[in-house]
Amino acid sequence: MRAAVLGSPIAHSLSPVLHGAAYAALGIAEEWSYTAVECDEAGLPGFLAGCGPEWAGLSLTMPLKKAALAAADTADEASREVGAANTLIFAGGGRHAYNTDVAGIVRALGEAGLGAVRSAAVLGGGATAASAVAALHRMGADEVAVLARDPARAAGVAEAAERTGARVELAPLAEAERRLGVDLVASTLPAGAAGAADAWAPAVAASGAAVFDVVYSPWPSALARTARAAGRTVVGGFPMLLHQAAVQVELMTGCAQAPVEAMRAAGEAELERRGALRDSW
Repeated sequence: MRAAVLGSPIAHSLSPVLHGAAYAALGIAEEWSYTAVECDEAGLPGFLAGCGPEWAGLSLTMPLKKAALAAADTADEASREVGAANTLIFAGGGRHAYNTDVAGIVRALGEAGLGAVRSAAVLGGGATAASAVAALHRMGADEVAVLARDPARAAGVAEAAERTGARVELAPLAEAERRLGVDLVASTLPAGAAGAADAWAPAVAASGAAVFDVVYSPWPSALARTARAAGRTVVGGFPMLLHQAAVQVELMTGCAQAPVEAMRAAGEAELERRGALRDSW
């Protein structure tokens, strides 16, 4: 059986390491393969058309998450709410879309002792922010402040929130310092981006909120390091990546429970090999 992660660029993807470790732990590495395929939106239809019965499923990363949902015959609740899918499963002659990012966030936060969130602020207004809002709503947050560089471009997050039933207040990222009186601050801003979350590290740390930062390379980020030094609970992007991949393994292989610890060890070893893990907090 075959599976793969598609996206552009894709060379940096950690998914082959995580899925490969799962196959080894499950004892199916000789029968299953998982590769990385460079593919943009224009190439997705042709790739899907060439997937025969040996294909179990695909992981989709940027810029393919919306296109994957559009190409599916059915979609799970999370995909419909967020408006994007990161997983396609081939079964029964059809393509079935899932969004495992939502479950990945819920599991990552729960693993850190954050099983319930009453109030939250999300930094960023893209697809990951929409997944974060859906996850936080599942954890009890009925109202979420979404702080984006350009709130007008975060309309998709507001639409996703409406589908989940959560109330979202869109505001400029420049107003972040006034809106951090919450249980959790979730940064979905990429490392090194203009207006990146690191600029808000002192304010977030001073707020008393727990921190979820989707960045995992390099780790820890300045935001994570500052928040942890202030005694805050900090969750990074790797646990989210790990747990969303674990759900994908379960969907693709049909196993009851993915071997999370084997996947974690392999992923951490690969990040260390890449020099993505800094020596200390």
